[in-house]
Amino acid sequence: MLALLLKSMRPKQWTKNAFVWAALIFDQKLFQRGYFLSTLAAFAIFCLISSAVYLINDLVDIENDKMHPVKRNRPLASGRLPKSVAIVAAVLVIAACIPASLALNKTFAAITLGYLVMMIAYSFVLKHLVIIDVMTIAAGFVLRVAAGVAVVNVERFSPWLYVCMTLLALFLGFSKRRHELALLAENANNHRAILDQYSLHLLDEMINMVAASALISYSLYTFFAPNVPQNHTMMLTIPFVLYGIFRYFYLIHVKKEGGSPEELLLKDRPFLLNLALFGVTVVIIMYFL
Repeated sequence: MLALLLKSMRPKQWTKNAFVWAALIFDQKLFQRGYFLSTLAAFAIFCLISSAVYLINDLVDIENDKMHPVKRNRPLASGRLPKSVAIVAAVLVIAACIPASLALNKTFAAITLGYLVMMIAYSFVLKHLVIIDVMTIAAGFVLRVAAGVAVVNVERFSPWLYVCMTLLALFLGFSKRRHELALLAENANNHRAILDQYSLHLLDEMINMVAASALISYSLYTFFAPNVPQNHTMMLTIPFVLYGIFRYFYLIHVKKEGGSPEELLLKDRPFLLNLALFGVTVVIIMYFL
């Protein structure tokens, strides 16, 4: 039962909460013990609170998930995990995380609560509103970044990164919708009603727009942000961002993937290697040049 519950909490998707670390790294405080531990605690809280949201979302979507070729194998949709267990677990996790976030930082607690309320609203209402559904998901990523900012007491973190994170999240969100629409074909509406409001052409147009905007925004960040080295060495990270976007396009259109960005991150070696090289390059430039 515990194994099924843990699977329903989707630990693979905890990689999304890595956005909490952005402020620590880009504000040049990665090696300050106090801020590192605070960010680690914030990351752990967001992992748990997002897991509670996943449980709630699966409970709401249980009937639709039964008709999905992949999601029907989830513990709740398959009937292996009782609804009562998932409900109790979600309540207990939320009851533990809110006081813990308050003890860490009041601003962080407000952001965590705001994220929880927004994602519950997404599970019941917002996911049924075309475009707003993906924008809500993107807002969740921005709140993760803001949560990291709250616990680090930032001094040099650039607002440009909020723009980059938003566009990146929109890119991943619209790509996921595209994968669902292509995978489910004529049965898409039966699984997720909002998919009836999308088309592959519309999604491709939006994906192309936010991908280009993300690249331009990040490039502008490397040149004009006040916290980057003034010798413009940060521009050396642009090729990694460009390759990451191109690789994701390849996975979407050639490999027909993109339904679970967090799984692609963990299993696609070229993408993972590129991400690791990007991270190492950023740290070297921000801390040693």
